[in-house]
Amino acid sequence: MRCALLRAFGARIGRAVVIRANANISFPWRLIIGDHVWIGEDVGILTLAPVTIESNVCISQRAYLCTGSHDFRREDFRLRVAPITVREGSWIAAACFIAPGVEIGSGAIVSA
Repeated sequence: MRCALLRAFGARIGRAVVIRANANISFPWRLIIGDHVWIGEDVGILTLAPVTIESNVCISQRAYLCTGSHDFRREDFRLRVAPITVREGSWIAAACFIAPGVEIGSGAIVSA
């Protein structure tokens, strides 16, 4: 049901994708998910810029993928956005923060 709803709002989602309870995905039209992806409980994906999650990826509970931040050195605290890419076969472990502009390599394991 979650995948169907996200697709209705423009997300491109592959086959056999599991998105668990309480996952929060903003602006789904900027989200691309490959096949056989697992997104765990309470995962947050802030898509101010595109987020691409390739096939065979696991994103564990409470991880947060954030494509936007502020430049604290500027007086106007300007918003800065950059895409996030998670390459095939990667695992983002529980409670990890993935910052704007990050590309996680194929087969990588990211842990907090």
